[in-house]
Amino acid sequence: MAADHELRAAAVVMVVVVVLGMVTTSSAHVFVGAYNTTCPNAEDIVYKEMTSILAKSPELAGPVLRLFSVDCFVGGCEGSILLDSTPGNKAEKDSPLNKGVKGYEVVDAIKAKLDAACPGIVSCADTLALAARDVVRLTKGPYIPLPTGRRDGNSSNAADVAANSPAPGATVNDLLTIFAKFNFTAKDLAVLSGAHTIGKAHCSAFSTRLYSNSSSNGGPTLDANYTTALRGQCKVGDVDTLVDLDPPTPTTFDTDYYKQVAAQRGLLATDAALLLNADTKAYVLRQANATSSDEFFADFIVSFVNMSKIGVLTHSHGEIRHKCSAVNPPSPPSSAAASMLATSLAGSLLFLLAGVLMLLF
Repeated sequence: MAADHELRAAAVVMVVVVVLGMVTTSSAHVFVGAYNTTCPNAEDIVYKEMTSILAKSPELAGPVLRLFSVDCFVGGCEGSILLDSTPGNKAEKDSPLNKGVKGYEVVDAIKAKLDAACPGIVSCADTLALAARDVVRLTKGPYIPLPTGRRDGNSSNAADVAANSPAPGATVNDLLTIFAKFNFTAKDLAVLSGAHTIGKAHCSAFSTRLYSNSSSNGGPTLDANYTTALRGQCKVGDVDTLVDLDPPTPTTFDTDYYKQVAAQRGLLATDAALLLNADTKAYVLRQANATSSDEFFADFIVSFVNMSKIGVLTHSHGEIRHKCSAVNPPSPPSSAAASMLATSLAGSLLFLLAGVLMLLF
């Protein structure tokens, strides 16, 4: 009899664990093919649109890739970077550190195509994530099997940016500190920095490296010949001119970025800083001397996917925005339905537990 009682008690514990697991942990996951049923052509639509966009405006590749990383590191990959400021609230996109961020119109254009095919199904967060994924593929980088199912957040605060974004003159320790917040390693930093193999930067982002002796205070050095060439492109006070991050192959996703950094030609101080840490330097030098991009591509897939999972909102959390630059207006009927669903779920849980508990007596 005692053994039977213990068996029933164990059954109760098992049911509680399983049910609670269904209620809590399932709300924290994204997975590959999340739209296979609800919007089967979603990923094809994004790829087709990105192909068209980059064919007309190849200079948008770098900005879209950067837009996604900026979104993920501040508040998670939930589209908060896309929200406009509102009266009384300054959004992330208007933070001084995000002044040069671009690509918003790309997300809007692709989202419109997705909504035309599957109204209200694909989030702005996933639209951006898939667009960034396809930028890598379309610039001859690896195909990334990207988990989807993200929902959009409903808040964006410029005050959150500085603590989670590297300043133009950030040291390698500053970068590692930010990455450590998300359980990323020095290797992740070196790998994700490789995204600078495409794109451009404004002169203002690195001008202090051209017109001051950064090495005198322990900062990263810049090749003298490269400095001279850059001064020819960026005059003192120039804030508009754009310069390739990876001049040899500025539109190709490859390992040439690491060759530049290894030769002290990393354009940004944060690029050059990779040589000031043993782990990041080792990775830079290995890729700079690699005869194939295979290792970098494999590493980038892993780090990119992990980055894409930061702070995701799924299932009942977040929303699917109608317009990527604004949260959805309040919808009382939907709120009531959500409340009824929560009440029903809670009732079902209590009923199930009560039924199992009866087995004990």
